[in-house]
Amino acid sequence: MQRARRWRGRRPMDKRFPKIADQLLLIERELRVLGWWKDVPPSVEALSSREPFCVDTLDFDQWLQWIFLPRMKVILEQDLALPNASGILEMAQMVYASRAQETRALQDLLAQFDRLITESV
Repeated sequence: MQRARRWRGRRPMDKRFPKIADQLLLIERELRVLGWWKDVPPSVEALSSREPFCVDTLDFDQWLQWIFLPRMKVILEQDLALPNASGILEMAQMVYASRAQETRALQDLLAQFDRLITESV
């Protein structure tokens, strides 16, 4: 009788990683298309906010560029566990309520990201 195989060391890569990596690139691209991608980061203080989405120090697009995308990149590169849930679309809908048409593509991309996160492995 063959024993069940045990993973030694690293766990197998999450099957969602490639799709999520592609989604993150699309989100970055859309921020650039909208003209919201910046070359100069906000201050260290602004990036150090403890509020969700850094609402007290950053615009939402700044949070996406300087907090969300880099954190997700680290998760993918280091093969860390993905979050169990994502509510980024909900925040985007609130922030961009008066600019829904202009931000439709970005919101669609964030919705797809949320779906990928909540998909079962």
